[in-house]
Amino acid sequence: MEKGREVLTEAWEDRKGPAVFATVDRENKPNVIYVGDIRYQPETGIIVADNYFHKTRENIKNQSSGAMVFLTNKGKAYQVKGSIEYHTEGKIFEDMKKWHNAKHPGVAAVVLNVEEIYSGAERIA
Repeated sequence: MEKGREVLTEAWEDRKGPAVFATVDRENKPNVIYVGDIRYQPETGIIVADNYFHKTRENIKNQSSGAMVFLTNKGKAYQVKGSIEYHTEGKIFEDMKKWHNAKHPGVAAVVLNVEEIYSGAERIA
């Protein structure tokens, strides 16, 4: 996984625009949203500010796993899959409040744990 995190870090530093975040509900119906208030911290995962989640929040509370897709400036796509944590207090939440866009509510910090990494069809980790 260490090599995969190095590849992900390099790709994330070259990320272009928002990312796409997917969860599923209890009936396995997918929900996909754009997210822009995001950070990648190799020791923690991909952190997303919950600004206006509704279906996504419900899916997370119902133990959904998640996936995120983003593009680099070179046009290469990366996908990350993993379990999700929802933080409304504590260190991760407080750190998110420092960097999220203050014009949005930032009601929670969502962590997508990096468990699988892909670039196209190639599994990196």
